[in-house]
Amino acid sequence: MSKDFGRPPLAAENRTLVEQRLKEATSGSGVRETLTIEWRTQPLSVEVIDMPVDSLYYNPGTHRIRAQRSHDPKRDLLLDEDAWQPDSQDYLHYLLQAQPADPSKRDPDFDALKDSLREFKQNEPGLITRDGILVNGNTRRAALKELGVTHMRVGVLPASCTWDDINAVELSLQLRPDRRRDYSYINRLLAIEEQHVMGKQLSDIARDFHIRVDTCKQDLWILSCLRDLIERSRDGEAELRLLDFEKQQEKLRELHRRYVKEAAVSRDNAELLKETRLVAIVLNFSKTDVRLIEPDFRNRYLNQRLPEELRTTAGTTSAVAIPGLNRSVASAAPQVAEAKALTDMVLRAKAVESAEGGNLSERGTAASKIFTAAHEAIESALEPAGKDARIRKRKQAAPDRLADACQDIEQCVTDLVLARASRSLDEEAFDEAVMKLRTTLGKLAHESARSISAPGDGVSWLLEAVRQEGT
Repeated sequence: MSKDFGRPPLAAENRTLVEQRLKEATSGSGVRETLTIEWRTQPLSVEVIDMPVDSLYYNPGTHRIRAQRSHDPKRDLLLDEDAWQPDSQDYLHYLLQAQPADPSKRDPDFDALKDSLREFKQNEPGLITRDGILVNGNTRRAALKELGVTHMRVGVLPASCTWDDINAVELSLQLRPDRRRDYSYINRLLAIEEQHVMGKQLSDIARDFHIRVDTCKQDLWILSCLRDLIERSRDGEAELRLLDFEKQQEKLRELHRRYVKEAAVSRDNAELLKETRLVAIVLNFSKTDVRLIEPDFRNRYLNQRLPEELRTTAGTTSAVAIPGLNRSVASAAPQVAEAKALTDMVLRAKAVESAEGGNLSERGTAASKIFTAAHEAIESALEPAGKDARIRKRKQAAPDRLADACQDIEQCVTDLVLARASRSLDEEAFDEAVMKLRTTLGKLAHESARSISAPGDGVSWLLEAVRQEGT
């Protein structure tokens, strides 16, 4: 169930004004403007009226800035306690203008919206409750307020609207295929999680968000992983925030795909891969660098490059009792425990460094040293890992190209069958292509004989076939 923020101070006055203007709109002789929304699973056309900008309230439950609210924990707490007081509404106004990944900076997209409104006025109406709470159009109201515009066009929801309705309508409007401005990555994850917690089926959530069910599961896994990282980063009052991972979307999705693939073979290797890649993500390495990290990365490249202060040792694998049962299971392998310990050190260091900003205390300076040392160690380990990856790629290039050629030939067989049925085969062109294949196989056999000292069955067949062709 959605959080109930109660009613704003001007709720009664807004209801009176809304009813008055709705009556004027319906009794007028001109063309009435309406807005179609999804209301309790059914389409509904609502009347559009003009409302004073200063009488409207930002929606404290909007998904657009859900993650960004943690930018200032004190103001976020105040927002939860009383969402309608001026300080809380001012905080929402500030966040609506800020960059999703770094709320300390102004969002260029907001300025672009502001310029558009200045030049072309308001094209799309917002949407409010009868109490004057904005369900859609929060960012537009912020821009109109900065421009000094006094009135805003808004559709009006039915009088029976609840906070559950507010959240449902907002999501349905923002997730339309023609929406102009997407939710930020983390806010989208939070919106998916909210729907899942409310008991909605994954198939229905996926349909609403225009994604596949597998993508929906992936997003829930990533959000759970991020919450775990935040918990592990806690050091006193310092901790990371969800918005700290706003720019890591592609890295996190690649991590999930690789983790699932590895977990099918070895759970320990999958955990080792996850922890090591998470360290690189927290240290803000590029996607191509993170991709070089495989389960053996720590043993082959990283361990010998870690400075003493980042080295952790784990004892032998112990058993963990299952509460309520007379059974126990093995805990994480020692190398996984060591990887998690390193991740925790880096997470806490980043949390402390971020919390103190540029004014680092002795504790912050120590955290900065840990963060820098970890970055240098992984950067050093990535160099030989990258070289080995390039070598492996060269070694695999010839077999991969031959496998692709085989797929093309198999497709050619299918095309021949279809051409025979329709009598559309260009026989002369096909004959020329076969002759080219014959020449190419001869070249392949020649280079294979020079490159492979102990031919296997496949290469032996190729050499024999070309030899017989030449006799």
